Amino acid sequence: MLSKIKSLLAPAATKTTAGQLAEKFGLELRGNPETVVCGVAPIADAKPGQLAFYSTEQNSAAFKILPIEVLKNTRASVILVQPEQAKNAPKGATLLITETPRGNIVKILGEIYREKPRYGISKKATVERGVFFRKRKTVYVGQYATIEQGAIIEEDVKIYPGAFIGRNVTIGKGTIIQTGAHIENATIGAECVINAGAVIGKDGFGYTRQNGHNVFIPHVGRVIIGNRVSVGANTCIDRGAMTDTQVGDGTKIDNLCQIAHGVVIGKECFLASGVGLAGGVVVGDRALLAGQVGIANGVKIGNDAEVGAHSGVFRSVPDGQKHMGYPAGPGTEFMRHYAWVKKQLKG
Repeated sequence: MLSKIKSLLAPAATKTTAGQLAEKFGLELRGNPETVVCGVAPIADAKPGQLAFYSTEQNSAAFKILPIEVLKNTRASVILVQPEQAKNAPKGATLLITETPRGNIVKILGEIYREKPRYGISKKATVERGVFFRKRKTVYVGQYATIEQGAIIEEDVKIYPGAFIGRNVTIGKGTIIQTGAHIENATIGAECVINAGAVIGKDGFGYTRQNGHNVFIPHVGRVIIGNRVSVGANTCIDRGAMTDTQVGDGTKIDNLCQIAHGVVIGKECFLASGVGLAGGVVVGDRALLAGQVGIANGVKIGNDAEVGAHSGVFRSVPDGQKHMGYPAGPGTEFMRHYAWVKKQLKG
């Protein structure tokens, strides 16, 4: 009974065929184009009717290459595979050939498990007069969501129940605002995802000490978020005090991150869970900040730089370098220090 209930609650897949997927995504097809695909599964667990992928791509150290026996023994009906690995696929399987199975599986997942379109504005939502909808009929606004006067909502936007959109906010085309997100004083680009509980555009932690008292500094800046940005659940991005807080195109921010006032984050960056950026931090393009990294005021992280988990960064990281530790320094230097300390403890 429990398994039946779980199956009913599992994400519903849209049935398609190998031929349709090959045509849509420009893949080479080997086998029966009418082979039905009812879902996607890991290659070791796939069953008949499902699609799986096998890849020897090594895009990063996080990607593990599975033994070739996993491919040889899979029960998947359709396999997304590289040309050189096609010979190892089981006989009778339909193959979709590509040099980049990892990249294409993302597209196929989006196609097969796409959410059914939602349109319309709930009668239980609060939409003030003076909200501008680019194409109102393409927008979804869930119950108890609030959109204040002066907000601009572009087409195909989805605003889920309980979200708040303030008067000085623009939401770009195709962006999704999840339940309970709170957005003020911000411009959000196209095709972004703002996850549940995220708070964007509230005042930062800006104070000055006057006559022995902490005095708040009024904030007049905004938050400017580019296109295709993901903001994780319960992440906070503060508005700038006098300059704007900025997040570049394609950047992905995990849950429970803190982006302080005036921070500038470049394009295509990754910020893992628990990252904290103090005011005025500048992060270059394609930087990677691992879990619970903390960066002090005004520090600059270079293009293509990486910072290891739990690091405390107090000085700038040059382009392309990997730093780690507390206080953070070059990775090789940190490992030498660690090895020395470990040796002393043994001695």
